[in-house]
Amino acid sequence: MNWTLARSLAAAVVVVLGAGVGAIVGRAFGAPIAGAMVCAALASAALAAWDTARGQALLDWLRGPQTGPAPREAGWWGELAYRVERGLRARDNAIGEEKHRLREFLQAIEASPNGVLLLDPGDQIEWCNSTAAEHFGLDRERDCRQRVTNLVRAPAFVAHMQRGKFDEAVVFTSPGVRGTLMVLVRPYGDGMKLVLSQDITERERADAMRRDFVANVSHEIRTPLTVLAGFVETLAQLPLTEVERRRVLTVMMQQTDRMQTLVGDLLTLAQLEGSPRPPVDRWLSVSDLMQRTQTDAIALSAGRHTLVVSGGDDAEIAGSDTELLSAMGNLVNNAVRYTPEGGRIDVQWRWRDDGSAAIVVTDTGVGIAREHLPRLTERFYRVDGSRSRETGGTGLGLSIVKHVAQRHGGEIDIASEPGKGSTFKLVLPASRVRRRAGVVAEPAVPA
Repeated sequence: MNWTLARSLAAAVVVVLGAGVGAIVGRAFGAPIAGAMVCAALASAALAAWDTARGQALLDWLRGPQTGPAPREAGWWGELAYRVERGLRARDNAIGEEKHRLREFLQAIEASPNGVLLLDPGDQIEWCNSTAAEHFGLDRERDCRQRVTNLVRAPAFVAHMQRGKFDEAVVFTSPGVRGTLMVLVRPYGDGMKLVLSQDITERERADAMRRDFVANVSHEIRTPLTVLAGFVETLAQLPLTEVERRRVLTVMMQQTDRMQTLVGDLLTLAQLEGSPRPPVDRWLSVSDLMQRTQTDAIALSAGRHTLVVSGGDDAEIAGSDTELLSAMGNLVNNAVRYTPEGGRIDVQWRWRDDGSAAIVVTDTGVGIAREHLPRLTERFYRVDGSRSRETGGTGLGLSIVKHVAQRHGGEIDIASEPGKGSTFKLVLPASRVRRRAGVVAEPAVPA
């Protein structure tokens, strides 16, 4: 509708009607023309005042919070108010949707395991997520609008920011958490910077363990290979008596057995790390496991030690018999190797008050100093490397025991005192052990 023409026609009608009324009234006083002019002017003023009032109502609504509806008027002002209100509502809805998207985006960044830091052209912190605050040791509220190099003073990071070449990531020690950070900086917008941080402590530790593992395996295999190579050369080049030849072959056989044992332990570890957890519904007789362990221990000890195996007649374990026998065998073999002749070795099954149980191996051997205990289950860690090799150890036995314990939901506990002996406990949770029906229950003792 053409509101300009309508308003013009309405104004003309009001003025004409006012002039007509004024002429009628003015005729009574003998001045019809003057009356018509005065009343037309008054009608025009009244129309202008009414129109101004409608416009003022719309203006007052626009100046306010616009929480309620716009003034509902007929005609030109009514349509104007409706269209303004609709435009404002559309704008508010668009702003609300954008805020919602921004909130979801920030929540997604907040949930990221990596740190995200936004810097302005002056390298001042605009925003950061909680991970970045933890990585860099920042306070999200207090440190906002602060220059990042004033807060993160790691020399490698400061030099990286000052250099301004961000093609590669920078690695340095985290000021917030004890570990190693890898930080990547990417410029965007008008001088802004996006700083991404990642805690690579575990990756660095895994890489170091992998390097150590390769180095240790290489070292362990190199020694017997060197011995074998030397004796092969001796057999090939030198004439030996029968006694000498037998001695050389005996040493070669020992070195071969050592390598076979090492490879076997490595394969066992690989199988433990790569296979599914043992079943929880396959129940094994503990007494059978104890008897088989006792048989192997007697053969290894060859009568040099007093061996006592007790407990477990009323117990069952849910798990893998192969893994459990391997763990128990390693514990008993260690006890036999490190206990002097005439010493005592006890292998016990102990129930605990909380329903769990433990396989306890105690010896009267040489013992282990306190500072070595936390690292005993590390691969290839030896308290006395030369003695371990002399007794046939590979340095992997306790690592195998730890893996078996963890795969069964348990743990290994070690106590030792130099000169008095050691106690190794393979602790199993209550969910993995149960008492056999129809067997007199053994009392629970501190394990």
